[in-house]
Amino acid sequence: MPNPTAAMLVIGDEILSGRTRDANMHHLAQELTKVGINLCEVRIVSDDRNAIVSALNALRGAHDTVITSGGIGPTHDDITADCVAAAFGVPIDVREDARALLQAHYDSRGMAFNDARKRMARIPDGATLIENPVSIAPGFAMENVYVMAGVPSVFQAMVASVIPTLIGGAPILSQTLRVDRGEGDIAGPLGRIAEDFPDLAIGSYPFQQNGAYGSNIVVRGSDGARLDHAMTRLSELFSE
Repeated sequence: MPNPTAAMLVIGDEILSGRTRDANMHHLAQELTKVGINLCEVRIVSDDRNAIVSALNALRGAHDTVITSGGIGPTHDDITADCVAAAFGVPIDVREDARALLQAHYDSRGMAFNDARKRMARIPDGATLIENPVSIAPGFAMENVYVMAGVPSVFQAMVASVIPTLIGGAPILSQTLRVDRGEGDIAGPLGRIAEDFPDLAIGSYPFQQNGAYGSNIVVRGSDGARLDHAMTRLSELFSE
């Protein structure tokens, strides 16, 4: 039985402008791999309501799990929560449990719980809160969609709390073989190996070092015996 699939929706003009480098996709891919969930698609969209709603609806219908990153802070351009509510066709307003968490957090620091900060307590009807032990402001889940902050430390904490609740499959194993030949030399035989192991993902990642060309061949799959067999074939083939 194939592993469950996931998609990620990264939200924010700052990513598309190059102002901010996204680190969350790398972390999420690693964590999903450990529990046997295949991250199959990642989309990056601007802070535009129509773009977010359209992407979210497409992804949640195509994959078992969708995880979003960004746009749930206190500023005017943090519109993710409203877009999720629109995608699901439900109302959104300040929710008492989220408001109480934030109120206590800011009171303990002697900071004003102003209208901007109250925006972070606006949660779509029917959503379940996702704990945020780093900065308190919660994420939330709606059906198969998990809405998380874009700040990497907060995103990672939210992922850690959500991953154990997801239904996974067989963990994805990976092995790498370095071949000191150019891709043009290995493409033909590598393609034939890939045909013999359709249940494995076999990729070639070229490099240039000290003027010489080579490639790292990465084989991924959930069947350890098949993975070992493929690696043996590759080692024999490219040691000749």
